[in-house]
Amino acid sequence: MNARKERNKQQLIRDISSIIQYDLKDPEIGFVTVIDAHITNDFSYAKIYVSFIGDNKNFRLKRLNRAKGYIRTQLASRSHLRKTPELTFYHDETMETGERIEQILEKIKQEE
Repeated sequence: MNARKERNKQQLIRDISSIIQYDLKDPEIGFVTVIDAHITNDFSYAKIYVSFIGDNKNFRLKRLNRAKGYIRTQLASRSHLRKTPELTFYHDETMETGERIEQILEKIKQEE
C-alpha cells in the first residue's frame, strides 16, 4: 500500500470513529471501535471493520449501516479527499477468534 493511501485510510478511521462517538445520536448502537478500513484504489468505496462491546452485534451493525449516509455526509465536511467513499460497515471478528483460540489452547494445556 502506498503512503498516500495509508495516510488517507488512517484519517478515514479517525474521522469515522469521531463521528460515531460524538455526532451519531443513536443510543442503540452503543460503543463502537473502528478497527480497520479497506479503501478501493480510486477511493470510491470503503469497507469499515468495527468491533462492538456487548451483545446484539448484528442488530447494532444494521443500525450502523442504516446511519452510513449521515456518517458519509459528516465525513465529506471533514475530509480533505476529493471523493467521499461509499461506506459499508462489517463486524470484525478478530477479537472473538483470538479468544476462541486462547480458550482451546488453555483447554489443551489443562488436559496435559
